[in-house]
Formats: sequence, structure tokens, C-alpha cells
Amino acid sequence: MTPATAPTARSARSWVPLLIATCLVAANMRMTITGVGSLLEEIADDRGVPTAALGALGSVPLAAWALVSPLGHWLSARIGMSNGVSLALVVLAGGTVWRSLPGSPLNLWIGTAFIGAGLAIANVLMPASIKRDFPGHVPAVMGVYTALLSGVGAVAAGVVVPLSAVRTPSGGAFGWEGALLLTGALLPIALVAWVWVRWGEGRGPETGTARMPTASQAVADASGGRSAGRRIWGDGLAWLVSLYMGSQSMLYYAMATWLAPYLISLGHSHEAAGFGLMVFQLVGIAGSLLTPVFLRGRWKRWVPAAVPVVGAIGWVGMLLAPTVMPVWLVVGGLAGGAQLAVSLTLMAERARTGEVAAALSGMAQSVGYAVAALGPALFGLFLGLTGDWTLSFLFVCAAAAVQCVVGLAVRRERFVLEHR
Repeated sequence: MTPATAPTARSARSWVPLLIATCLVAANMRMTITGVGSLLEEIADDRGVPTAALGALGSVPLAAWALVSPLGHWLSARIGMSNGVSLALVVLAGGTVWRSLPGSPLNLWIGTAFIGAGLAIANVLMPASIKRDFPGHVPAVMGVYTALLSGVGAVAAGVVVPLSAVRTPSGGAFGWEGALLLTGALLPIALVAWVWVRWGEGRGPETGTARMPTASQAVADASGGRSAGRRIWGDGLAWLVSLYMGSQSMLYYAMATWLAPYLISLGHSHEAAGFGLMVFQLVGIAGSLLTPVFLRGRWKRWVPAAVPVVGAIGWVGMLLAPTVMPVWLVVGGLAGGAQLAVSLTLMAERARTGEVAAALSGMAQSVGYAVAALGPALFGLFLGLTGDWTLSFLFVCAAAAVQCVVGLAVRRERFVLEHR
């Protein structure tokens, strides 16, 4: 066996546990935050504040992602991509526990901020890790990855309300604190699996990978290298990918935060509203899994612009025809899952190497979540100002229109940090 073929044979033997570890990490990437929307009413009652005021709580993780995401590439260059993901999972677990600690009301906000910081690092490094570990199957693996984000996050949104009502041995209710704590139950399993797989591969701290680079990758890494984290901010295509990510995230998190309260305002029970949010996010699995199919062939270039149009149909339908809400939950869910899959795929496929993909991911998620952090807060602001949902839904449709325009601009297959 020659040196050139050894890495290929080794990766063929180890890709199954690697994929399992990747999926376990993905399962923890949304469930700690998606359940908050279903519990907003309960948290507001417990804290004695208006529900609209807690719209900012949904923006805390997004603000943390905007601030911390640029550190993802820096962290990867110093301790390795895989070690960076391990650290992110530890921070995420700590924040999940802190958020549910009794005592000061600040625990809710501080814990949420740490959750956001841990997710920020993992958000940046996981697309780059998939680019590195599954170079020939990026759309397919990214589709599975985003499907798990939507699916497990949806389960969390649907079960937190019933969990909060479970009676404890002392006779009291489990409460929103206990329900949110359980959303981190899979974190220890994901951390152990990720560390075990990476440890077994014998990765060094700098490269974070057992694969030997090809000649073309070595040249690209030498020219891109660690400076990619700085140079990426001057690349026009990188800004387009970032704006696409921002508009997608603004849409998703505004709806993930406010869909359940909207359903409650229509007369649905808290449990039914949580179930509706779960359906919305579960359908996103199908959107994520179908996206790789459409990202092949002649339709590939038009997918980034088409999916926000489909989403806008769902948002308008929710407002104007709420009597057929299940239809709009399906339409909006399909579009939401597809939008996330397209956003993450663009980060991987608009970069030549994993190193540059990490830099692009860091920038796109920093800019994107800075924009997205405005979503839940502005949606709640418009609701509070008018006392009506119309302006809030128009705001969501405007974000979809922006994403459509950017999708048209980013559709051509080209690469960041290359002269064009």
C-alpha cells in the first residue's frame, strides 16, 4: 500500500463511527434552544414579565453566535478542529445546567449565553469538519446533519411543555427549569462518542485529521492557511454567503420563537401549540433530506432563490388562512429545513479546503447570526407596538424576499479567496 492510498483505505474503514459521532453532535445542536419558544408563556408567568419582553431571550444565543463565531477558525488553528468541537460540547453542557439553576433570574440569561457560545463554535466547525471528513459527499452528509438539527430540535419543542407539567416526588411540578435541563440529556453521549472516535484516529492537535492532503489541497492550504480567517472578510462572495445565512436564520429563529405564542393567540392550548411547533420542525427533516436531491442537475443553481419563496407562501398562509394551519406548517417546515441545508452547504461548497471552509463558516455565521439576532426581538417589538400579528409576519416575508435576491446572486459555482 502506497502513502497515497493509505489514507483512503483508512477512511473507508472508519467512516461509519465517524458519521455516527457527527450525527450525535448534530442531535444536540438545536434541542437546547428550540424548546424555549414553547415555554415562553410559562417562563413569563414565573418571572412576572410580559411574554413579548422575552422575545429577547430567543435572541441571546444568536447574539452569542455573532460574537463568538469568528473565534471558531482561530480556535481550530490552535487546538485542532476536532478538539474545538469537543470544547464546544463541554461549554454547551455547562450552559444548559446553569440555565436551569434555581436562585437568581440571571441564571436563565447567563446560561443561555453560554449555550450560545458553545453552539457558536460547533456551528462554525461542523460544516468544515464535514467538508474535511466527507469530501465526496458533502451535500448528502450535510442533508443528514441538518435533518437531525431540525428533527431533534422539533422533538424538544414538542415535549418540553408536557415535561414541565410532570409531578416530582415532592408533589411539585417539574417546571420549565427541569424541562429545559433535560434538553441536554444527550450531550454526554455525544461528547463521549466524538472524543472516542477522534482519539482512535490518532489526530494531531494542529491538523485535526488523519487524512493526508492531496497535492492540490496542500497548495491550497499553504496559500490559504491561517490567514484565511483574515482575508475572508474582504471577499465579496463570502459576504453573499453570510447574508444568505443571516436572512435564513432570521426567518427560522423568529418563527421558532413566536410560532407557539401565535398558535396560542388563535385559541390553541399550550400543548397543541408546542405540538404545532414540533410538526413545523419535524417537517424540516424532509426539507433537509430532499435538498441534496435538488442540489444536483440543472435545478441546482436555482434552489437558493426558490426555497425562500416557498417559505414566504407558508408565512402568508399562516396569517391569512389560519384555519388550514397544518398545510402552512408543512410548507413552512419544508422550506425552513431546505434553507438551512442550502446555507450550510454553501459554506462547504464555496470553499476549496476544510481550512478555508472553517474561515468562511466563521464569517458567515458571525455576520449571519448578528442579523438573525434581530429576528425574534423585532418580531416581538412589532407585535408589542401594534398588538397585532400582521406587521410581524410582513417583517418575516421581507426577510424571505432579501434571501431570494441574495440566492440569485450566490447561485453560480465559484469559490471564495480566488481571483475572479
